[in-house]
Amino acid sequence: MEGIIAIWQRDVIKFFRDRARLIGSFAMPFMFLILFGSGMSGAMSSMMGGANQGPLADFDFVQFMFPGIIGMTVFNTAIFSALSVVQDKEFGYMREILVSPMSRVSIAIGKVLGGSTVALFQGLMMLIFVPFIGVSISFVMIFQLIPVMFLVAFALSSLGLLIASSLKTSQGFQMIIQILIFPMLFLSGALFPLSGMPAWMNFLVKINPLTYSVDMFKKIILQPDQMAPALREAMGLDLTVFNHIITFSEEIIVVALLSIIFVVLATMRFSRTEA
Repeated sequence: MEGIIAIWQRDVIKFFRDRARLIGSFAMPFMFLILFGSGMSGAMSSMMGGANQGPLADFDFVQFMFPGIIGMTVFNTAIFSALSVVQDKEFGYMREILVSPMSRVSIAIGKVLGGSTVALFQGLMMLIFVPFIGVSISFVMIFQLIPVMFLVAFALSSLGLLIASSLKTSQGFQMIIQILIFPMLFLSGALFPLSGMPAWMNFLVKINPLTYSVDMFKKIILQPDQMAPALREAMGLDLTVFNHIITFSEEIIVVALLSIIFVVLATMRFSRTEA
């Protein structure tokens, strides 16, 4: 247990001491939310029908994007946290840890928990944008977001560790992650409504772990149950699999199962890592 805490503490302290990374974490969300969101708001409203009356008149693209921006932030931070594993290999620090009495399972769990904690903190930092975009966030929503964010971050940190355990260079890790990030992000409903897609793309959406993660954030923040059915359908907020509308509880189960699978595979692969 002490080994897990030590690895977790190292990654968390390293994050808070890196001011450039701390400040830079706002750059991408700001660009998407303020620049891209505001710039595309008029175009998206026109695509939604351009009606000044009726339920579709309440569509706000910036507010729609906000849960997706939180998902994007948690996703990027959690999965890129595993980059430190590859860097530690390159600089020899990982060799020192692996030959220590600390079990490799403890090292892997500590790394995942460290990445999850940092991703949770950065996700919560996105709430700073709330007063500027007209989204209403209550303390109840924040308390709901915290465990959901951590669960999503844990699953994605485990996925990042699984990938990092198989690579030897940071350049290779970054290239593989970049290949994963954009398809997973754009097929998750984070930036655009999941409606009117072809069947083959809809299949990719349903097997994308980030889809269920982003949808959970939307259910908490956007409160789709209080929306008009037409607006909810146009925004793609009714995620269905085999004509069954996925509930919030079912999404929790899906992400939790993925977390277990990813962390087991990651610890098994990390345990075979050469010292």
